[in-house]
Amino acid sequence: MLAKRIIPCLDIKNGQTVKGVNFLDLKEVGNPVEMAIKYSQQGADELVFLDISATDERRKTLIPLVKEIAKNINIPFTVGGGINALENVEELLKNGADKITINSAALSNPKLITEVAKRFGSQCMVVAIDTKFVRNQHKVFSNGGKIETENELFSWAKEVENLGAGEILLTSMNTDGTKTGFAIDITKTLSELINIPVIASGGAGTMQHFEDVFTETKATGALAASIFHFNEIGIPELKNYLKSKNLPIR
Repeated sequence: MLAKRIIPCLDIKNGQTVKGVNFLDLKEVGNPVEMAIKYSQQGADELVFLDISATDERRKTLIPLVKEIAKNINIPFTVGGGINALENVEELLKNGADKITINSAALSNPKLITEVAKRFGSQCMVVAIDTKFVRNQHKVFSNGGKIETENELFSWAKEVENLGAGEILLTSMNTDGTKTGFAIDITKTLSELINIPVIASGGAGTMQHFEDVFTETKATGALAASIFHFNEIGIPELKNYLKSKNLPIR
């Protein structure tokens, strides 16, 4: 059984870490470099950095910030936001990213997934899927959750896998920031449907929520933001708790 990963997420806007609920009402919560160092020291397994306004503002990810964070941490580092070409990927990898994640660009140009996987290896190609339950369907959204697409979650995930993605970051917009627990239903279905790792995201509020997502689904990673940012749960205590439940934790 693969060791389960605990992954803090830094959502970046205007160079600061922000957090909202259901992708709305974003508030600044701190300096991303300081927060990245803290999580690395606390024993996070990976770190995800999402420049959430880059796509909307039609600009690239903030390279200097990525470089500064990469220089100060020693854990795998995934970067996303505004990536829409191989050159962006190359620049991010040169500046310290270990993996890159795309969402809107994957939807508008699916062959980019294959191009990145072929050039840099599928292990560094993470596709982020933001999904919301609307009209009895799990629809996929782009542009930081602002635009509903024609895609349905499970068929899109299968397509993404076939195109060469090495991992899927699944965010439930319905549970994001609510602290009511991960979306177990879709995470379970998705992680059993595809053969690449799934990171569950959206809704973590207690240590029990992490236990639930790891015991009830095949997700190999669980991502959270607010509970770590506001020191509601410490990463070392979370890992000890999960180990006490006999879960394989790094």
